[in-house]
Amino acid sequence: MCQIFSHQDPERYACTTRRLRLNGQSTSIRLENSFWAILDEMAEAEGRSTPAFISTLHGEVLEARGEPVNFTSLLRCTALLYIETRSAVGNGIAAE
Repeated sequence: MCQIFSHQDPERYACTTRRLRLNGQSTSIRLENSFWAILDEMAEAEGRSTPAFISTLHGEVLEARGEPVNFTSLLRCTALLYIETRSAVGNGIAAE
């Protein structure tokens, strides 16, 4: 079973840095390509560009909880939550 994970394409876990604006300020975010692919999918589902989607998410987090300690970790967990929710809905389990 570990071969499924150990033999994956290294491009999946290679990191890419993207520049974008969060609340009007230019910043860089570095994530693994697999997470960028999920965030791109999420943004497309919302009819937004990925930078606009991430900026909106950042604004909502600021409003709900204040400045996140580690925004890139929040993005990774957001991507995982999206996949988990999508899987649950696909399996007929109601999302919370």
